[in-house]
Amino acid sequence: MHLQQVLDKNTAKEFLLFPLSIYKNDPNYIRPLDKDIEFVFDKEKNKYFRHGECERWLLKDGEGKVLGRIAAFINRKNARSFDQPTGGLGFFECINNKEAAFKLLDTAKEWLAGKGMEAMDGPVNFGDRDKWWGLLVDGFYPPCYCCNYNPPYYQDFFESYGFEVYFKQYTYYRRLEWQLSPAYMEKAQRILQNPDYTFEHMRIKNLPKYIEDFRTVYNKAWVKHAGVKEMSPAQAKVIMNQLKPVLDEKIVWYAYYKGECVGFYVNIPELNQLFKYVNGKLDLIGKLKFLYHKWRKSNKTMYGIVFGIAPEHQKKGVEAAMIVEAAKVILNKTEVFYEDFQMNWIGDFNPKMMNVAEQIGGKIYKTHHTYRYLFDRTKEFQRHPIIN
Repeated sequence: MHLQQVLDKNTAKEFLLFPLSIYKNDPNYIRPLDKDIEFVFDKEKNKYFRHGECERWLLKDGEGKVLGRIAAFINRKNARSFDQPTGGLGFFECINNKEAAFKLLDTAKEWLAGKGMEAMDGPVNFGDRDKWWGLLVDGFYPPCYCCNYNPPYYQDFFESYGFEVYFKQYTYYRRLEWQLSPAYMEKAQRILQNPDYTFEHMRIKNLPKYIEDFRTVYNKAWVKHAGVKEMSPAQAKVIMNQLKPVLDEKIVWYAYYKGECVGFYVNIPELNQLFKYVNGKLDLIGKLKFLYHKWRKSNKTMYGIVFGIAPEHQKKGVEAAMIVEAAKVILNKTEVFYEDFQMNWIGDFNPKMMNVAEQIGGKIYKTHHTYRYLFDRTKEFQRHPIIN
């Protein structure tokens, strides 16, 4: 076995296509869009290259057949914000051979150590946590858009190598017709009987209003957490404009108190239910297939990407009331055609959001692990801190 660095178009193509050999007999696998993988490694497009660096490798046998791949990266902006300088590895794929897997993991470790790192997290993204983050260890169902999917044997590779769980990530699932618990319905009704509270779904024709409402609640609900900065109007506009091509206004909901926005619940159609028909290619034919299946309403799953309630309105039942009001529209099959929803992953370090997901009837559907490996094996391992 020998390693080959990804340095040209041919090796980049091999890196991109290798997973197809791993998942060729897996009916649950959905090939990621080529453009989404290529974006991560594009120095002109991925903003993380402004303060970081990345390398990729292929592992091949003596005849040149690819056995595995891996990427290692450093985000210098936050690498030293941990107890020890920490890099990352991701986009790991490998045949079921522990020697091959360890050779790939050794390569990432040695490269990161040579850059001054003392630990590595994986499998993670050279980018934000909302994409390609964590190893799937339970719930081997078809993956959601830009979510990691892998064979079960990868867990043994990581844990046998010496990685330890830094935090667990839970994807919650709910059938839309499932009823809220009586206690939660009672909380919802108390809010719904208060005329000061109103609820509405987004109207795209008034998008600027909803962008500002989103920003207002976000800044109240999240800025108190360590490392989270206030969102500017420009940033909020960019986020919503990126979502605009796939927004379904009937599944994006807002809560108001005396006319002031105090909560939101942003869902989008689960895009992999449409992208699974394009086989990774969003070229002209791929786009036509995408539009055809969108028109056919082939997508039956909503994907909850973000949920927030202003602190002064938390624990009152506002989120329950918002869901009850949303259900009146979402369960109307003459207008909306979704049958279930999955939520963007929630870390086990955030028990408050886990509790909200469970109170609205969500059940843990998938579990991912984000692992950490300390290069100095004598050091004491620390789990991700709990958010209070």
